[in-house]
Amino acid sequence: MGWRDVGFFVRGRLSRTIARALNRKAPPPAPAAPLDEVLRGPVTPLALTRLLEGRTNAAREAAVARWLETRGVPFRRHRFATFEGAGENFVVDVGRGERALVLIAHHDAVPKSPGANDNAAAVAILLTLLERWRAREPRGRVRLLFSACEEIGYLGSRAWVREHGVADVRGVLSLELPGVGDSLAVWDARERTWFLDAVRGTLEDLGLRADEGHHVVGRIPVFGSDHRAFAVAGVPAYGFTSVPAVEADALRQFVFHPVRAAVRASMRRPPPFDTYHTARDTGATLDAAALDRMATALAALVESV
Repeated sequence: MGWRDVGFFVRGRLSRTIARALNRKAPPPAPAAPLDEVLRGPVTPLALTRLLEGRTNAAREAAVARWLETRGVPFRRHRFATFEGAGENFVVDVGRGERALVLIAHHDAVPKSPGANDNAAAVAILLTLLERWRAREPRGRVRLLFSACEEIGYLGSRAWVREHGVADVRGVLSLELPGVGDSLAVWDARERTWFLDAVRGTLEDLGLRADEGHHVVGRIPVFGSDHRAFAVAGVPAYGFTSVPAVEADALRQFVFHPVRAAVRASMRRPPPFDTYHTARDTGATLDAAALDRMATALAALVESV
């Protein structure tokens, strides 16, 4: 254990405390969709968001494993436990190659939030892509990491990297808040790398022009995600989010000036942060087109690198 781990522990505790405070007067969440109904239902990002939405973290974790088992998907379980917390990551490899492109979606949520956009929708996108890639193998090797305890300083991904290393990893994208907006954002992009060029080139090829259909921003001070566990190990790794293009300037102010943003948060938080870590983060706020846009971008990226 080092001071960095202690910092993550304190930050995780603070994040959960704030979430509880924000949601203390929220009405009880709607009942989660029956799991068997979701398992028998359509395999689309919007439909599969119901796999996790509104469930406890233990139930969300179990639901991901149940979906993979029901579909007959070979996967690895990675259970971990530290003084910060405990959970189970699920890892699926598809395609061939010595090194993998890693796509991450965390399956946990903060207390009292249904966790639809954060981050059930991201899990749903990867499960939808997995279904396609099982029918038609992707061009290269892809690793899907369904991580636990992201809300505790991305503990699950840190535990995975600590145990397995990054020697077989080419690049990483962690999916966050994918269900609102008409453009895509690549964040924590502090310097140019071959992987960032590949992501930007793919988005341009899809007609998502820079500063209109997609945005690239540097390291964000407060908000983080699973990719950072890989970035500190020297792998090109970024966050990947859907945002409303019209809110781009407001979002930059919000994420790059966290103190000022915290003061203003009680008045207005720009989408997709208006429902972030709140009881309002339900499937009703998601846009199927936004989910499909991110899925399309990821599928194209896999074929291009």
